[in-house]
Amino acid sequence: MKIWILTGLVFVLSSFAASQTKPGTAPPTPRATVPSHVEDLLEANVKAEWDAFKNKDKKAYADLLAEDFIAVEDDGQGMRKKSTAVEEVDRSVVNKYYLVALKVLPVGADAALVTYELTIEFPPKAPVRIKRVLVSELWLKREGKWKLRYYQETRAR
Repeated sequence: MKIWILTGLVFVLSSFAASQTKPGTAPPTPRATVPSHVEDLLEANVKAEWDAFKNKDKKAYADLLAEDFIAVEDDGQGMRKKSTAVEEVDRSVVNKYYLVALKVLPVGADAALVTYELTIEFPPKAPVRIKRVLVSELWLKREGKWKLRYYQETRAR
């Protein structure tokens, strides 16, 4: 009998606590998700971005970027516009790259935040052989195509 009373009391208190919200607050809403085809597309775009650097393909890289693209890299040189970022492709010395922990977070119907960890391998005689960065990118769907609008990297140790 005590078990039934205790179980009933727990149920009533749980129900009461769940129904209590602070005035003026809405109950939590389910987290939005990105359709899997959009996740796959954005992951492919990120790989195409790094393949363009590896292969020194300025056109492929430029095609991924929005006209108002801005990048902030870990080199302390400040923000770069699209034209400056595209010119960097010529000076690229990316031998290989490794993407891990790529995640896509929706921020609207036509916008997504993509985060990932990137390890870049440079040529054997380069002053720096390996660089690891954490990357955040804002992708926007414009005129039916996903374009990279903002790139931010932070060096990881």
